[in-house]
Parts: sequence; C-alpha cells; structure tokens
Amino acid sequence: MKNKYRILVTNDDGYEAKGLLCLVRALKELDDVKVTVVAPANEKSACGHSLTLTRPLKFVSVDDDFYKLDDGTPSDCVYLSLSTIFVDRKPDLLISGINRGSNMGEDITYSGTAAGAMEGVLHDIPSIAISQVMDFTNPEGDFSLAKKIIKELVLKIKNGSFPLPKREFLNVNIPPDISEAKMQVTYAGYRFYANDSHVHRNPRGEEHYWLGLHPLSFSPREGSGGVSDHEAIEAGYVSITPIHLDLSAYKSMKKLKEWIE
Repeated sequence: MKNKYRILVTNDDGYEAKGLLCLVRALKELDDVKVTVVAPANEKSACGHSLTLTRPLKFVSVDDDFYKLDDGTPSDCVYLSLSTIFVDRKPDLLISGINRGSNMGEDITYSGTAAGAMEGVLHDIPSIAISQVMDFTNPEGDFSLAKKIIKELVLKIKNGSFPLPKREFLNVNIPPDISEAKMQVTYAGYRFYANDSHVHRNPRGEEHYWLGLHPLSFSPREGSGGVSDHEAIEAGYVSITPIHLDLSAYKSMKKLKEWIE
C-alpha cells in the first residue's frame, strides 16, 4: 500500500486559530495526503525561534491527528513532533500558518510562524511559512486566497520537488481583500520600527506595560536588484520569499578582517 504524503502543520496563533483551521481544511481536500497538526495551546505570536527549556511540555489530543502542546512554542511543536509522532518517518512537508497578519522584512526574526518553518528545515524537512496580510479592524479575516495558494504550492512540491536547497524555507505572504493574485518571487524588505508601549496601573498603583502595534512601513533595500515582499503585496501579488538560516554578513567579512588587522 502506498504511503500517503505526510504534512505536519503548526502555527503561532494557537490551535483554535481560524487561519490554522482553514489551512487544515484546505490540505485535507488534496488526494493522498495525511495531515498532522501540532500547535501551541496558547497564542505565541512574536516568540521567535524559541524552545522551552525550563519546564516540561505535554501533548493534549484535540482530535484525530490533532494535538495542542501545553504552553509550547511553534519550535517546540516541531521539535517534539519529530521525536514522538514522526519517529519512524519524517514528514514530507511542514507548513506553519496561516498566520493572522503579515510576516515581512525583519519581522521574520520575531515571527513564531517563520520559526516553525525554520525548525523544519533544521531537520531537513521542506517547509513553508504562510501569512495573511490583513486589516486588524476585521477580527476574522478572509483566508480563501491563502487556501488556494497553499494548495497550489503543495501540489507543485508533492508532484515535483521542493525548489530550495537545505536550510532554506519559503516565506509566503498573501495580499488582503482580493480573491485572485499571481505569485511573485521577492526578497525581505527593510522594515521601519518605532518604540510603541502603553503604560497602565493596577488598583495598587503598580505600573505594567502593553507593547503596541506599529503600522506596516517598509522601503526597498538598496542594491537588491529585485522586488521586496512589501512592494509585491502593495501591488496585489502573493509574495514568495526564499529565506535561509545563514545569518553571516558575508559582504562585511573583508572589511571586518581589515579592521581587526
């Protein structure tokens, strides 16, 4: 009997997130695919590529082939899945998302969604992070285009090959409020950041802070020779960015060597 194509799904919005459930439904519409979900029990947005080392973690069964990891991060979910659920055979593909909100530019370094894909490629599993750019005044969001795009990508990979070498993953961002869009290969743009925090006081007068949200403000990178993820989204394209885990600044190595000597 032919083995089904195995897809591991995780996210950083938590196991009940609409984007995750939409992704699972879309993948289950494909033939000869087995979907296993291991997602954080709670929202872990902006947790980065973090592992939990200071307390034990526990799988909790939600449904068939669907687990939440009690207070785990996306990286925890992938890491533990490979040493428990997928001991005999690795997943053929890992998909992290569909995230509620964009993951473009340097936001990738904060992103738990991207980190799920990072953890996958560290274990030689082809991986995709997918995010839906949206207006947060709409708390639900529409994931219909994201579902269509992810099925197209999965079929291209399943019936062909993964387009990237080891330790590289696809970071996909879906433009908002449209039902059709072409894909465009992009690089990660330059994000402008502010420092937005809000102070509150409890009944005893003790201060605590909420970190605020920044508007999406980007610019192209000089000398990039391509289109940035944000430019593609603004033009109504699906942005597909190849991301690698090598953070070495190769262009600076010669200058640094001269500086040391």
